[in-house]
Amino acid sequence: MKKLDFEKGNGLLPVIIQHTQTLQVLMLGYMNQEALYKTEAEGQVTFFSRSKNRLWTKGESSGHFLLVDHLAEDCDQDAFLIKARPLGPTCHTGSSSCFQEETAKGFLYDLEKTIGQRIDQSAEGSYTFDLYQKGINKMAQKVGEEAVELVIEAKDNNKYLFLNEAADLLYHLLILLKAKKLTFEQVEAVLKNRSKFPQP
Repeated sequence: MKKLDFEKGNGLLPVIIQHTQTLQVLMLGYMNQEALYKTEAEGQVTFFSRSKNRLWTKGESSGHFLLVDHLAEDCDQDAFLIKARPLGPTCHTGSSSCFQEETAKGFLYDLEKTIGQRIDQSAEGSYTFDLYQKGINKMAQKVGEEAVELVIEAKDNNKYLFLNEAADLLYHLLILLKAKKLTFEQVEAVLKNRSKFPQP
């Protein structure tokens, strides 16, 4: 990062924490230079707590750490943004955001994580793990079946059934991506890259 102007904020600068994947704003905190150094060195967000009057690593008591992915200063070098991956709720109230802004936009990533855990932990009795054990052909076949069912529902006007088939398709696609050692974020990256070029 460029040289930040800590003097402008009497030694403390505001820091906006944003979810790396969903881009949801999670919280606002303050850092002094020491907190910034610790954050960069350890890869976990550490603030300067004005109420405790000391460095405070988010999650030090709850275990809900914020893992740093990217830091960027603003144009005046007197505030900065951190994109992070939260290990649990960010707010002490149990909310994902301290601004009480709950969103479903990040749920696919939560679901992807759960699917990965069921498979990695060999969760007996889990439909996800059971399907995974049947092999790549069965998983791919299931995605195909769900796609066909979605097409069939698209021809009718039952929005409820259509949405449920769309959800089934996404769910089974996430299982297939896990089996292929790929992620939904990589799929998003392909779509994002395509949007940079004019379409014929």
